Amino acid sequence: MKLRFVATLLLALVASTASATEPIRIAIIDTLSGPFAREGRAIVQHHRYMAELINREGGVLGRPLEILALDNKGSPQESLVLLRHVADQGIQYIAQGNGSHVAGALVEALERHNRRHPDRQILFLNYSAVDPTLTNEYCSFWHFRFDTGADMRLDALTSFMARQAKVRRVFLLNQDYTHGHQVSEIARRMLAEKAPHIEIVGDVLHPIGKVRDFSPYIARIRAAGADTVLTGNWGNDLALLVRAGKEAGLDVDYYTFYAGGFGVPIAMGSAGESRVFQVTEWHPDLPDELDLPEMAAFAQRFAEATGGETPWYFHRVGTQMRMLAQAMREAGSTEPAQVAKALEGMRQDTAFGPAIMRRRDHQLLQPLFISVFTERARHKVEGSGLGFVTVARIPAEQTAQPSSCAMERP
Repeated sequence: MKLRFVATLLLALVASTASATEPIRIAIIDTLSGPFAREGRAIVQHHRYMAELINREGGVLGRPLEILALDNKGSPQESLVLLRHVADQGIQYIAQGNGSHVAGALVEALERHNRRHPDRQILFLNYSAVDPTLTNEYCSFWHFRFDTGADMRLDALTSFMARQAKVRRVFLLNQDYTHGHQVSEIARRMLAEKAPHIEIVGDVLHPIGKVRDFSPYIARIRAAGADTVLTGNWGNDLALLVRAGKEAGLDVDYYTFYAGGFGVPIAMGSAGESRVFQVTEWHPDLPDELDLPEMAAFAQRFAEATGGETPWYFHRVGTQMRMLAQAMREAGSTEPAQVAKALEGMRQDTAFGPAIMRRRDHQLLQPLFISVFTERARHKVEGSGLGFVTVARIPAEQTAQPSSCAMERP
């Protein structure tokens, strides 16, 4: 009997030690193949770089972070299959962002899973899916968005556009899925409220990731007599759009969410000079009072770590990973429910101002910058000879939008 007790105690101690040192795994479920593979690979690189930095500092609660990359091929259905695999492996954290339609499916599935399996709960870290419904009618205790919602981005963009004398006739062109529909609807409403003198002369949706030749859309923009294109397009769909506009000599300004990376700057080249705008949480040429030497050095080290393949672009991933680690330490646990409670209301002071995770809907409030593509930039991007220079700055508290979230907490 005594030997059996000792053996049981030793087994328990071994199990406890293994649990205390095993990695904290975060599964990235995103597009790693097809037309948006470059964005997916970059996201993985950003996460792994941040995990390595945190691990060098001792990890979290004595445990290292480990990033697993899973290819969902841009499909909600494939994502749900991968989610079941993640749950079976006992992984407690997932991250996703490229595709609000995918994020919506994951949120719904996680709500069911976490109710049915309180001993195997999973937390969702959203770094790019910006559909406002994810923090409104479909908000979830298990979902945290570290990107800025489409309504928040559009509020910044449309306020700026309303002050530009040359913006008179706007053409809306967006991808035909949840995000694109939201951009179209919100842009129409906000422009009507802020600038009734601006006319919407076109509102077109196109298949996501399937258009190889945007020249027919460019022809429609020209025929409509537009002076401005407002688009929430990202990745290859944005690069091909601006390239087609350049080749056709289209004389318009572009207002975008994602013009700063992944093939878009080089596609624009000199044709984008002073006519392409973006709204982001960071870009290399911040105002002088914010462009801290350590941030420039950080971006340089990241670029070197990726062999020059990828620039530091998804700054929100850095914020996400730091806040996650801080929440785990404050909770003294890696259990998702405890970490979620620690994340709620968390504030992180960044080089650009405070970032605050709003408790009500789990939407991160962070400073935003509107910038224009120009050769005047100090930091050139993608070998284009141009970069982005800030033309407007929005403090975190001014980015907040009303929320209808009625969250159920465990």
